[in-house]
Amino acid sequence: MAKRVIRRTYGVDVARAWLDIYSGEQGTVERIDNTAGAIDAWLHSLSGEARIAVEATNCFHEAVAGQALASGHQVYVVDALKLCRYREAVGRRAKTDQHDAVLLARYVEQEHTELRLWQAPDPQQVRLWKLLKRRATLVQTTVRLRQSLSDLGGLDAAAMALIRHCQQVIQQVERALHQQARQLGWGDDLRRTHAVPGVGPLTALALVITFRRCRFRSADAFVAFMGLDVRVRDSGTFRGRRKLTRKGDPELRRLLYNAAMAACRQPYWKNYYRSLRDRGFSGTAALVALSRKLARVCYALLSQQTCFNPQHRACTTT
Repeated sequence: MAKRVIRRTYGVDVARAWLDIYSGEQGTVERIDNTAGAIDAWLHSLSGEARIAVEATNCFHEAVAGQALASGHQVYVVDALKLCRYREAVGRRAKTDQHDAVLLARYVEQEHTELRLWQAPDPQQVRLWKLLKRRATLVQTTVRLRQSLSDLGGLDAAAMALIRHCQQVIQQVERALHQQARQLGWGDDLRRTHAVPGVGPLTALALVITFRRCRFRSADAFVAFMGLDVRVRDSGTFRGRRKLTRKGDPELRRLLYNAAMAACRQPYWKNYYRSLRDRGFSGTAALVALSRKLARVCYALLSQQTCFNPQHRACTTT
């Protein structure tokens, strides 16, 4: 008979300077410094493989999650919203670092079979995504500058020079994005997604980065990861309003929505978009549905490593 492996569960509440760690076996909470040396010493004190639940806190959780994974432990990264909802569900009123460490361990102990194990992201992919996010910030800043610095009279020339400089920096970031994507060997995947009508180079890059982040079971999981899946709330005869879950990064949803705005004017997608409007969808809802369709098509191309075939017309019933 195979020996049963008992994994001890630990909950780690994360702060910038320290970690509060709850041991499910001992029922105690200890505080250590959030430094590589202190984390390494704690991990070496553990006997056997452990199940470690870590709170996602900006980037301060990355050290303990990465070192725990490298030490051979199972790591689950739990976002603050899920932990907050779980706290309300179990009737916990107190909110302290120690209580959160206990709650993290309890949550993962009960729900680990339904949760995804954390995987360490590739540093190059992380940098690529950060560049994409920085570009979005630069674009938003440029728009605000253009709006707020208009009609300044004698300062118009200086304002335009500032806006042109921002646009030059945006172009430099875009060149860096595509250069690094080529270094990662993503050229074929980028061409596949960019071939879909309406999908621009930046949206294609964002989709490829997302696809490469982890293994998705299906197109539904890919769509849900981006927060484009629909939340259903029905009870008895009540039918709640359908809304997006809005999980994941909002920049990816923004890029896909802009892609849908371009795609609805393309001959390939016109009938699909028109069918949505004929079914009573508002303009915004139809564009969201189209952006979800674009994500599904790109997922199919990337997972099957096939090229887009414009001869296959878009289905107007899904």
